[in-house]
Amino acid sequence: MADRTIQDSTRGGGGDDGVDGIRTFPFPIELSVGGVGMQVGAMGTGRTWHADAPLERVHRIDFHVVMLFGGGPVRHMIDFAEYEATAGDLLWIRPGQVHRFSPTSEYRGTVLTMQPGFLPRATVEATGLYRYDLPPLLRPSGAQLAGLEASLDQLQREYEDTSTLPLSLHTSVLRHSLTAFLLRLAHLAASSAEAGRRAESTFTLFRDAVEKGFATNHSVSAYADALGYSRRTLVRAVRAATGETPKGFIDKRVVLEAKRLLAHTDLPIGRVGAAVGFPDAANFSKFFHQHTDMTPAAFRAELL
Repeated sequence: MADRTIQDSTRGGGGDDGVDGIRTFPFPIELSVGGVGMQVGAMGTGRTWHADAPLERVHRIDFHVVMLFGGGPVRHMIDFAEYEATAGDLLWIRPGQVHRFSPTSEYRGTVLTMQPGFLPRATVEATGLYRYDLPPLLRPSGAQLAGLEASLDQLQREYEDTSTLPLSLHTSVLRHSLTAFLLRLAHLAASSAEAGRRAESTFTLFRDAVEKGFATNHSVSAYADALGYSRRTLVRAVRAATGETPKGFIDKRVVLEAKRLLAHTDLPIGRVGAAVGFPDAANFSKFFHQHTDMTPAAFRAELL
């Protein structure tokens, strides 16, 4: 029943074109179980919020969507930025945000939708429902994911149980269960944002240190010690900012400088190597070849 409800609900309602020509689609409350202001169930294929809004077309919705993925990778555009999610990741799309489904990705997992106004103001503030500064893509740890999954499973059971309580109590229980899930989600979002800020700050310090010292210092441990970070912390920060290791970042900067010197000066190759931290010309040639598949001499000759 939940699968059908979630999939059918995306075909209801209407939409208005915004000032930028992007259509906004409302929450189809008439298709929710019991007419409550939320839905939760399995993600389906071939879904759309409305018959006139194909998945791959840019559009807005005026309600909250949280997708917990059971597989991937899935590429999804939110506010014109592409996010790639995989199993265990979440995407949190807030009202008014522009987004688009990927026609080449298979969406598997659980999706929660919620109408603005379904929760009281105090809960809205406590859960940061309108914190547009927080990242849409969330990657919980194993323990965090277990808590979120258990909370979402409980919410789905309460959503589907329409026979044991009158509607007013059923709605109240849903609000409490939804609040419990959103509090976990809000904590994850806030901590992810803080971790991102710390990682960016750490990376910025590392990047500046490399810029000053790459000609003589190629050691990740030496940079970590000088900055007062553990090697592991530095690895996490650089990966978060660039997708590569600190060693890879250093090597890339050394290669760039070597290419500049080879291209724009007449320095002998041995002197170029020495200028980027390789007193031994043979070691420099080996390093350059490893990173470019060319010898320094061949690189220079190709520019002539």
